Amino acid sequence: MLDVGGVETGTVDLSRELIKRGHSVIVVSNGGGMVKELLALNARHIKLPVHKKSLFTAIKMIKKLRYIIKEENIDIVHARSRVPAIIAFFATRRTKASFITTAHGYYSTHVLSRVMGWGRFVIVASNVIGRHMIEAFGVPRERIRFIPRGVDLEKFRFNPPDPSHHKAEFKIGVVGRITPIKGHAFFLQAIARVARIFPKVKIGIVGDAPEDKPEYKENLKALIRKLDIERIVEFAGSRSDIPRIMSGLDLLVLPSVGQEAFGRVIIEAGASGVPVIATRIGGAVDIVEHERTGLLVKPGDIIEMVDSIVRLLKDRALARNLAVRAREKVEKEYSLIRMADDTIKLYEDVINKKRILVIKIGAIGDVILAVPSIRAIRNDFPNAFISVLVGAESRRVLKKCPYIDDLILYDRNGNDKGIRGIVRMGRTVRRKAFDMSIDLQNNRPSHIIAWLGTVPRRSGYNNKWGFLLNNRLKYLKIGAGPIEEQFRVLKHSGVNTMGASKRLEIWPGKEDFQYVDNFLKNEWVRDKQVLVGINIGGSWKTKRWPLECFTRLSDMLAKEDIRVVVTASEGERGLVNDFVAAARSKVIDAAGKTTITQLAALIKRCRVFVTGDSAPMHIASSMGTNFIALFGPTDPRMHFEPTEKGIIIKKELTCSPCYKSDCRNIRCMGKIGVDEVYRLVMERIDS
Repeated sequence: MLDVGGVETGTVDLSRELIKRGHSVIVVSNGGGMVKELLALNARHIKLPVHKKSLFTAIKMIKKLRYIIKEENIDIVHARSRVPAIIAFFATRRTKASFITTAHGYYSTHVLSRVMGWGRFVIVASNVIGRHMIEAFGVPRERIRFIPRGVDLEKFRFNPPDPSHHKAEFKIGVVGRITPIKGHAFFLQAIARVARIFPKVKIGIVGDAPEDKPEYKENLKALIRKLDIERIVEFAGSRSDIPRIMSGLDLLVLPSVGQEAFGRVIIEAGASGVPVIATRIGGAVDIVEHERTGLLVKPGDIIEMVDSIVRLLKDRALARNLAVRAREKVEKEYSLIRMADDTIKLYEDVINKKRILVIKIGAIGDVILAVPSIRAIRNDFPNAFISVLVGAESRRVLKKCPYIDDLILYDRNGNDKGIRGIVRMGRTVRRKAFDMSIDLQNNRPSHIIAWLGTVPRRSGYNNKWGFLLNNRLKYLKIGAGPIEEQFRVLKHSGVNTMGASKRLEIWPGKEDFQYVDNFLKNEWVRDKQVLVGINIGGSWKTKRWPLECFTRLSDMLAKEDIRVVVTASEGERGLVNDFVAAARSKVIDAAGKTTITQLAALIKRCRVFVTGDSAPMHIASSMGTNFIALFGPTDPRMHFEPTEKGIIIKKELTCSPCYKSDCRNIRCMGKIGVDEVYRLVMERIDS
């Protein structure tokens, strides 16, 4: 409802500043007394019952609001209270609009309140609310934006107390909705004692109780009668003329006993030159500097409240000094212009700095093949925040990647195993509030994680679980290479891949090359010694060249004074031991002794690298090393990115490619001749 209140006033004030700066504003609410003011600003108002706590009504409103967002080409939907926020959140899911929230209250951890932490950014007006959203709702600190509310200084006439003017009668105001946390009862008990010292004091209570809880006001009236102060207390009801109210006050008191998000009336009093006493709780602590711009008292401490009121009514010089410094602080930190500037800057960041999630939770080689796509995304979105969801075993590939801002680790064989792990990852993704996801993995877990993460725009191939995506692309069996297939997803996601390079990259550091130098020195490798790398491992047994072929190749190279470096995973130690034992030459055993980046540095040191269809093949390509790739059960068109440094050897059989991880005789690999591989190796060494 757009009736009198801090949230409502803030909505109108922000709309005014946005319109002044050439932006279009549409406010959706159930109407209220402030709609006329909005319309006078040339803002548009659409009346919908977005305040009703009804599931049926909410579902209807989601559809209507989504229609409005699409028809009006809305860029940003800014929700400022809980029920409208739920509607807005789901309405934006199938649109290009970004969802932002402002946390105006110290919300309970009720499930309905959690939506206030789901915004791409969560605006808070005070530090206490910021901490609350982080601690109680798990909002990441980087998504919190501190933007205090602002006051239109042109509306308030600054008229501080005049110490030279003796007054016999003072008017004290309390402005705010009548609810228990506002502390009216505590304040009235203090006033009953103040009235004994200042019998002509007058109290104005501005605001009213919620329509569904009129007993709050009736309880206060009963207390007033009990305290015998009816003659000095006036209920003014809800008022929209706050500048006029402030101009008639000698003192404003904010007696809150519960957490307040901000305390807008404090800065309104500061703009008007009215000294302030507030309780030391909630957002008031951010605004009021004790003994400098106002006085702070302990919540519920009647004696301290009495003493503070009496002190300011007696010491008008102190009251003036507090008012003058409060005005200076309001002008500097709490002006409407500053609030609008900060909010508009946030809007611009939302539009210009997209948050993009790339999903690639496959093996090491698959992640290396994703690098050109990640690079293309960065080139097209230079200001975006790009995060990659990657498998724990592949994380080192992207550890030093210059194209990303963040890595999200998915340990599917450990802590994130099974359905619980997928749900946990979905929760992690949701907290990061991405604008779009680009699924380069395209399997069941990847689609589910993006869906659970409530990413508004989820792109990928329309496979068995593709119904969880809302920007689906049909897979075409056209024999495209691995990177070209990924580029199809990128194009469908709106990423410009025109002219994008397909070059693979990996980023070993100086420490990796130093490790390799020391390792080779310990293996008695001369400075100019020619090295040939042989990767004898592979994720499938069928991808491996027969061990005797590797052994024979190694011995042939040794006769040419070429040292062979054997690589494999530590899990393939038995295979490596058999190879080392069978070889007549002195083989350098590097299996399981390097990290991914150290392996890259080692392959860079090799003149030629011989490997099956495996991650080291892509590492060799990334490092610009000449390599020979031996293919059998898999199709090179699907797993090999052409490069002048790499050559494929594959024997065509009727059963190939079969994509079987087990086979009785593995004829496809056995038919690759040792002499053929040796000849190609020597050609590259001599070139």
